[in-house]
Amino acid sequence: MPAIVVALVVAVLFFLGYRYYSSYLATKVYALDPAFVTPAHSMRDGVDFMPTNKHVLFGHHFTSVAGAAPIVGPAIAVFWGWGPALAWVVLGTIFAAGVHDFGALAVSVRHRARSIGSLAKDVINKRARALFLLIIFFLLTLVNAVFAVVIGNLFVANPEAVLPILLEIPLAIGIGQYIYRTRSAALIPSIVGVILLYASILLGQLLPISLAGIAAEDGLFTERNIWVILLFAYTFIASRLPVWVLLQPRDYINSHQLFIALGVIGLGVIVGMDQIVAPAFNDTPEGSPHWFPFLFITIACGAISGFHSLVSSGTTSKQLDKETDARYVGYMGAVGEGSLAVGSILACTAGIAATQVEWNELYASFATASDGAAGNFVGGVASFAENLGISNSIAVIFAAIVVISFAATTMDTGVRLQRYIVQEIAEIAGARVISRNVTIATALAVLIPLVMALLPGGGEAGYTFGVLWQLFGTTNQLTAGLALAVIAVWVTRRRRNPVAVLIPLVFLLAMTSWALVVNLGNFIEEQQWVLAPLDAIIFVLALWLIVEAALALRKGRLAALAGEPEPEPEHER
Repeated sequence: MPAIVVALVVAVLFFLGYRYYSSYLATKVYALDPAFVTPAHSMRDGVDFMPTNKHVLFGHHFTSVAGAAPIVGPAIAVFWGWGPALAWVVLGTIFAAGVHDFGALAVSVRHRARSIGSLAKDVINKRARALFLLIIFFLLTLVNAVFAVVIGNLFVANPEAVLPILLEIPLAIGIGQYIYRTRSAALIPSIVGVILLYASILLGQLLPISLAGIAAEDGLFTERNIWVILLFAYTFIASRLPVWVLLQPRDYINSHQLFIALGVIGLGVIVGMDQIVAPAFNDTPEGSPHWFPFLFITIACGAISGFHSLVSSGTTSKQLDKETDARYVGYMGAVGEGSLAVGSILACTAGIAATQVEWNELYASFATASDGAAGNFVGGVASFAENLGISNSIAVIFAAIVVISFAATTMDTGVRLQRYIVQEIAEIAGARVISRNVTIATALAVLIPLVMALLPGGGEAGYTFGVLWQLFGTTNQLTAGLALAVIAVWVTRRRRNPVAVLIPLVFLLAMTSWALVVNLGNFIEEQQWVLAPLDAIIFVLALWLIVEAALALRKGRLAALAGEPEPEPEHER
């Protein structure tokens, strides 16, 4: 199967999804009103609340939601064959992610741009706030753990990429200082930053950095684990810095990298006319998880991701110029991430091997697929870059830098958000020492995922990472489920048809719960006494979410049938 055929078919399907399905959502489900005064105008402060051109806002939103997750998840999931992985990405993007991302943005805009967690308290009930905090706590813990492992593996495999990544930090700080002091636009400085970053690839080739000389061959202090420990030490410091010092300017650089990577994949596929050598459906080896239901939690970002609701309702809703722009920004943001996931599928099925025999060696087991996911994507993108005349050595470093940059930015943001969640949970629990002490809260936000990343149970063979990725996927899907529950109740109360929201909600909760039960049985059988309780806790949260969603939907339906007046947007009361 030529990769270009798959790319073109998916592009057409995504276009049709945006053209017709998002139009239906905009008019019949969310009922966007071009005359509605958005919080960007009514609460404008020039800092957080600021009307922004929809194309500019789309760029900010897309780069905020897109990271390493839509790369790694599909790179693992093609283990079951590119057919199921591609089908879930396409259908999930059009009928689940688009509904979720678009809906979270639309509902937030109607309520003073409040976050989905805050809305859960009002739309569902007060208990939903505690549920939201717990789900997000586990989500961020696992996000930070899995991406630390991803970066550690890539540093070990690509020592030439270490120096450029390290140099990106002072480069971003310099750009941030320049923008802050001169009050100039970020476009030109960030483009210069990308050029300098890629120029440093040559320096990285001359000065590769490896910790193999001081690392143990096995045990706790392997080379990968040392990198993981150093990464969390770095995030402890980075998450304490003001966002304009490092996080924002590095996001500017990474936004260009995102579009460059998509361009390289697209052009490389066209020029090289690569063939997909992986099977459409792969037989699952004994001892590996079955694709149903695990496919739907292995690919979270790229099909539907609860993390997007945090971005849609946390920052994007504060900058929406017109309510009707939510369709373009929210739905197209989901399509953009789906496109990145498709790029990962093509890289790992058409770019990394010339024959199916070679591909089978890379995907011999689920553990092998999990451990080599990021590396397989790097190899595939490097192959596409070679089609454009770039040497293999430079192409590999380029692809590794893209993945590491996205993952590192996600970790920076994740640890920062985790600190807020730890403080909020501590405040509810009455632990004032933690809630009021930033250093202690940050230490907890770092140490908990660090322990998860270093858990025994497969180590370098990748088993632990594969399990952590699945647990990350379940918490991510539970977050999406909570957001969809809020959206469904909101739509129902306004006497509109909630079916478009309910279908992905029910499907997600069913697949997540099923996967959690299967994993729990496996963990108990294998005497995994750290992972089993963690899985059980997440399963309890899933059941709690199901109950709360059902009660809230019933209450909303009864209110609608009773003819209760449609609730007014808060800032118009």
